[in-house]
Amino acid sequence: MNIDWSFWEWDTFLKDQDVVIIGSGLVGLQAALYLRQARPGFRITVLERGILPLGASTRNAGFACFGSMTELLDDLKTHTEEEIWELVDKRWKGLQKLRALIGDSVMDLDISGGYELFRDQDEESFRECADKIDGFNGRFRQITGLPGIFQIWDHRLPETGFRGIRHLIRNSAEGQVHTGKLVLALFQKAKDAGIQVLNGANVLKLEEEAGKVNIFLENNQRMEARQVLVATNGFAARLFPQLAVVPARNQVLITRELPGLPFHGTFHYDKGYVYFRNVGNRVLLGGGRNMDFETEQTDVLDLTEPIQNNLLRLLREIIIPGQPFEVERWWSGIMGLGPKKKTLIQSLSGRIHVAVRLGGMGVAIGSLVAEEGANLLLKENRGV
Repeated sequence: MNIDWSFWEWDTFLKDQDVVIIGSGLVGLQAALYLRQARPGFRITVLERGILPLGASTRNAGFACFGSMTELLDDLKTHTEEEIWELVDKRWKGLQKLRALIGDSVMDLDISGGYELFRDQDEESFRECADKIDGFNGRFRQITGLPGIFQIWDHRLPETGFRGIRHLIRNSAEGQVHTGKLVLALFQKAKDAGIQVLNGANVLKLEEEAGKVNIFLENNQRMEARQVLVATNGFAARLFPQLAVVPARNQVLITRELPGLPFHGTFHYDKGYVYFRNVGNRVLLGGGRNMDFETEQTDVLDLTEPIQNNLLRLLREIIIPGQPFEVERWWSGIMGLGPKKKTLIQSLSGRIHVAVRLGGMGVAIGSLVAEEGANLLLKENRGV
């Protein structure tokens, strides 16, 4: 069925768009705010296909993290040292920009520390980390200004109640964030800045022609803009299959409240493929896609029984052993990955640009990706 816009709709909401941003997550909303600051007179519209942002911005675990030791050491197999430290630097700077924009209290930021768990079979990995702690702390101090971020924390293991965990390494600069409140604050800032956000707008295709980009939506509806920035991260390949962006799904659960939950903080397990934290007296647990990389390389928001069962087993046997629990809610989120942990910010044509592939670090690096995407759009189109 074709549904054309009424005169009133076109005249009020849709005509004369300077910039349309596709995706209302962390990158899309922050890019809109950067553009508003740079070009106060622009008409800026953000299109979102869901009622809420679909992807990872409000469907993640709420970690304010920038890299655990085993993850960074694993990355060194495919990246140079300078590439890794450049990534850490961007993640740290991105977090500070986000804090300055939103405010710690607004998004419930709690720098309570992050912890990496090691089992008996991880002894070799732990020893490698222990040997490199001093070197890592030196590099992190250069980036953050903070001394001794990583510490072996085995003496606090008994307090956690974990079973089968041999070692803990603490990252004192890592924290928790409420990403629902974070994105809500961004929506409010966008509204206050006169940025229009339209939900239920599923973009199917973009076509550039003289002086504009045609944006084709469902039901054969169409709108136009002088510039388009695609900020859909793991969904970007739907619009541009040639992009080196691979979707990756993570499944997540949260329990009902548990009496006397003994731990507080963010926790990385199994080289970061599994992660959990407390949310008050609840446990939030997610990940496990390394059980089945092929199946989880998808942009379909769904759940699979094998990974659900594995997460439940970890909860029962390791995280809260012997404690009865009920799962209140399951969900999944979609990340955008690439051959390397490098963001993809580029112009595909004179008027179409992308800022995607956040590598599972959207909370940390999203502010910088948004700013770089906005600046790229302005640089490529100085006359706009």
